[in-house]
Amino acid sequence: MEDLEVMDTSAKKRIALVVPAYNEEDSIDELARRLTIMFDTESAYDFECIVIENGSVDSTMEKLEAITAADARFKVLQLARNFRMDGGLTAGLSVVDADACILMAADLQDPPEFIPNFIRKWEEGYENVYGVVTKRTGTGPLRTFNSKAFYWLAGKLTEDRIPRNASDFRLIDRKVYEAVRAMEERNRFVRGLVSWTGFKSIGLPMVREARFAGVSNAHSLKVLDLAFKGIFAHSYVPLRLITITGFVMTFVAAISLVVLTVKALAFSVPFNGFGTLIGIMLVGFGVLTLLVGVVGEYVGLIYEEVKQRPNYIISRKIGW
Repeated sequence: MEDLEVMDTSAKKRIALVVPAYNEEDSIDELARRLTIMFDTESAYDFECIVIENGSVDSTMEKLEAITAADARFKVLQLARNFRMDGGLTAGLSVVDADACILMAADLQDPPEFIPNFIRKWEEGYENVYGVVTKRTGTGPLRTFNSKAFYWLAGKLTEDRIPRNASDFRLIDRKVYEAVRAMEERNRFVRGLVSWTGFKSIGLPMVREARFAGVSNAHSLKVLDLAFKGIFAHSYVPLRLITITGFVMTFVAAISLVVLTVKALAFSVPFNGFGTLIGIMLVGFGVLTLLVGVVGEYVGLIYEEVKQRPNYIISRKIGW
């Protein structure tokens, strides 16, 4: 009987959680408490939680040290500085060794109690199970508008490769996270990379809760920067729009020149409509400047790739 019990224990599937945390001193203890309850409830699985301490300047690290000392299922990767959400996720994925991996935020907007829903779908054969945000609570109108605009635009430009309202909160199978961490690109948008792999996926509707405590670090400018990188790293459509715009503007300019020339020859008047022409020229210069900016964004991405700097730097490991 004892041998049988040992065999059953060793047959448990392993699930690892990757949780980037930046200045989450007010939430990290509650996160650990709720995760512990979930671990004990889902006793058919072996869990470990890898918290990525992402360059916090508060007491997050000190609290994580106490958590790891109390429960060996919690481990910490301390990064040398803040590498933002996707840098933290990439760091966590680099050390994961489990049958499946769950990506989530530390602010409890991703509820630990929802994780069993991911696991059930994984057991059904899905390899990428992600949360689809149906409602956001505790979020201002500007942030809500930015999110809706991003997903709409990203869907249009990537042929719906990035599902609308898909969250980073998800469970991915071993074959998925191994494929993602094998990608060496520097401009990483993890949810886009996961979608790009094309494994069997399903989205589960969920309400994104308000932060448990503290202040969000996802300011509008940072969110917009991430959105631009996510779109430009996964779509060539903006570059194609430059060519299309060039053709359209050239065609319109040629037609306008013919019309104005015929008018001058027929009526013996110089080109009138000076104000209209100036207005058209200003619009044209504005469009061209915008298109040059798009090219600049792609050049910036290429520059980051050429430098070959790492996406993260690990300063210390605790609990390993």
